[in-house]
Amino acid sequence: MKYKTLGHTGLLVSTLCLGTMTFGDGQGVYKHIGSSGQKEADDLVKAALEAGVNFFDTADIYSGGVSEEVLGQSIKNLGIARNDVVLATKAAGRAGQGRNDVGASRGHIMDAVEASLKRLKTDHIDLYQIHASDAITPVEETLRALDDLVRQGKVRYTGVSNWQAWKIARSIGIAEHRNLARFATLQAYYSIAGRDLERELGPLLDAEKMGLLVWSPLAGGLLSGKFDRHQQKPADSRRSTFDFPVVDTERAWNIVDVMKPIAEAHGCSVARVALAWLLAKPVVTSVIMGAKRIDQLHDNLAAVDLVLTGDELRRLDEVSALPPEYPGWMLEAQGADRLEAIDTWGAKAQS
Repeated sequence: MKYKTLGHTGLLVSTLCLGTMTFGDGQGVYKHIGSSGQKEADDLVKAALEAGVNFFDTADIYSGGVSEEVLGQSIKNLGIARNDVVLATKAAGRAGQGRNDVGASRGHIMDAVEASLKRLKTDHIDLYQIHASDAITPVEETLRALDDLVRQGKVRYTGVSNWQAWKIARSIGIAEHRNLARFATLQAYYSIAGRDLERELGPLLDAEKMGLLVWSPLAGGLLSGKFDRHQQKPADSRRSTFDFPVVDTERAWNIVDVMKPIAEAHGCSVARVALAWLLAKPVVTSVIMGAKRIDQLHDNLAAVDLVLTGDELRRLDEVSALPPEYPGWMLEAQGADRLEAIDTWGAKAQS
């Protein structure tokens, strides 16, 4: 296993993270994703730990909070020292029927963190993430609430998920101006079949030294190897009944066509190639794996040892390249001469 710092912090996390959306009884929409009981969850957590994974992600809305309960119990059942694992959870999704049982207000955050601490059976959360962009609550209110939790020791680091680049940038500015705890990470959708993050969010993360935690790295199972342009609805895949996240499928089939021979050359699964491609991206801190079975988990874990060649990465980058979009193509056209000037100057300086 390899490790990276969590954004601009000094905390080390494994580059593969075990996502626990499958833990619990599969309430509501989560019935499409999985329903691992306590025994199955214990086995998955144990296998992940034995492979060097120290990072575990959940959320208060997964199966109505049962995912947090099962993960917390797994840590107890396996006798894991609390400081040997990094626990991440999230709040902002609807956690009850009340008008204020949702969002990123101070009121909901303070209620939500206490509930998560109880379910996880711990006195602190290592990474507490705002799960959604709240269009009503002022950003400063959210930041002040999170800063209070950090100062109280209930939360060690904070992050966001599914936020716009402009809103993250604004939050960083407010945090620095008000001397509040700033976000360390963004948890976002990113895959070889969905590279939209590279337009605005990627450059922001790089500039601000924020960590990127990738959810749905296999595009909801579309890159598992079960799907291609000829087999689009295999019966044993949740993507066949739960079409999420949004993907340009024709573009995805072209990508899978290139991935298959690469997988065959390495004697591995298409899924492992998709994960290895992400792990090769410098902006990525950790890739969140979601597994229902031990064999799936072991296959995903093996991605850390798969080193794609320069030619393979080039072919994968080319087939999955984003279509041109303004202002990107204009920035590239207008900035080319400046980059050439640097290259020319550098060559002269070395001669």
